[in-house]
Amino acid sequence: MRNSWKPLRILLLLSGFFVFFNGNAFRQKHVKDCQFSGPALTSDTLMLFPARPETGFHYSYLLYLPEGLKRDEQHYLMVETTNTGLNDSIGFHEKGARYAAGKSSVGNYTARKLQIPLLVPIFPRSATNWELYTHALDRETLLSQNATLKRLDLQLLAMIKDARKQLKQRGFPVKEKFFMNGFSASGTFANRFSLLHPEKIKAMAAGGINAIPILPVSQLKETPLSYPLGIADLKKITGREVNLKAFNQLPKMLYMGALDENDAVAFDDAYSGEDREKVYTLMGKQLVPQRWEFVQEIYRKNNVQADFKTYTHMGHGTDKKINNDLVDFFQKHMEEKGNGYSKAE
Repeated sequence: MRNSWKPLRILLLLSGFFVFFNGNAFRQKHVKDCQFSGPALTSDTLMLFPARPETGFHYSYLLYLPEGLKRDEQHYLMVETTNTGLNDSIGFHEKGARYAAGKSSVGNYTARKLQIPLLVPIFPRSATNWELYTHALDRETLLSQNATLKRLDLQLLAMIKDARKQLKQRGFPVKEKFFMNGFSASGTFANRFSLLHPEKIKAMAAGGINAIPILPVSQLKETPLSYPLGIADLKKITGREVNLKAFNQLPKMLYMGALDENDAVAFDDAYSGEDREKVYTLMGKQLVPQRWEFVQEIYRKNNVQADFKTYTHMGHGTDKKINNDLVDFFQKHMEEKGNGYSKAE
């Protein structure tokens, strides 16, 4: 088993139904005390909404509203999942998600810069059942029949639907389509989710993804590519055809650091031995440039819209330049009408 996470430097020991981030400290309030008045928010706000199994999601989620968010204007919702590590306590994952949503994540950075709301689900990742890499939406997770883990992708869509209602009630309506962003495991989640539900997304960015975004093909060199390498069995798993037209035209920013050596393909919690052998044989064992250039060619051959970026100075991480490039990417698609697939929002 691999230890696929780095310890958080700061864990916020918080509880309560709603939590607010303001400056460098959090303070608790109940919803009845919240005042969403005036033309724009005067402070950063972080809200926790509990699980609602009756509406399709078994885990809580967070909404971060940045200072300056304007009322009564339609915004795009940013969605970013987390990679809080291996732990059997949902409280552990909640603390990590609070920190990421309210202070330290690429999603938080872009949401603040663009002044749009951010949704972060509090999905678990068990140390006991470590083979389910939920935070990467791996094969075992997508196939899981566990009552609370089943189809995390659909649970996330249900959270987004609920968040849309919650935001509208508070004077912050959001568009039907949303932005999706992620790095490392959350980037892998975003990339895979974007192929499962491309028609729902306005634009998607994913970085540090082992130089292997999911490929919109069923096979390579007569070798079948099942999920998460390709789409050979996705209809069987999900019960619906893959919407390749929407996926191909969905704006994507996919990026890797040229010095990145964090390859999840090498570990059993992320890929099976069979898939590992397929990756190494068909695509290459070296992340950058070998495998990274190979998958780019596959995307080009299949007319998939994607901006591939390689940051020569970077390993497995992001910096201010990368974060600002992401801001520019989403800003561009905030200003566009439609995304090439549908003009409707």
